[in-house]
Amino acid sequence: MRVVREIVKLDNANFESRMAYIESFQDLEVYKISRMLAKDIFEISKSFPKEERYSLTDQVRRSSRSIGAQVAEAWAKRDYERHFHSKLTDADGEQLETQHWIATAKDCNYLTDDGADNLMSQCFAIGKMINSMIAKSGLFCNRNRKS
Repeated sequence: MRVVREIVKLDNANFESRMAYIESFQDLEVYKISRMLAKDIFEISKSFPKEERYSLTDQVRRSSRSIGAQVAEAWAKRDYERHFHSKLTDADGEQLETQHWIATAKDCNYLTDDGADNLMSQCFAIGKMINSMIAKSGLFCNRNRKS
């Protein structure tokens, strides 16, 4: 996942200038990567056994889809830094839960090592971005923002 690794490298000197171009949660790289992860998990989990449909398959799909949803909700809560922080913490929790289900699927031999590693690297990248947003929440939560 070279692309994911490159996106994670946040250049602090350019961070504030890049923030000027973010008009919507959909512009956030963390949101875009979380959508890619959810799509990848959906496609891969189609091959899981039918007996896992209402357990592992459902759980990993729900947790991976919830990451982007929590990021979107955090974006809507930017007027209140504590709420923003809380929603990002929820997003990180969903990301960690997704890691658990990926590991479980690997343990059950539903995923190859390479497949699991690829999904995990996406999770790690998302986690780093979320934690960076939490650490820099003041830059996201500007009471004088336009949108």
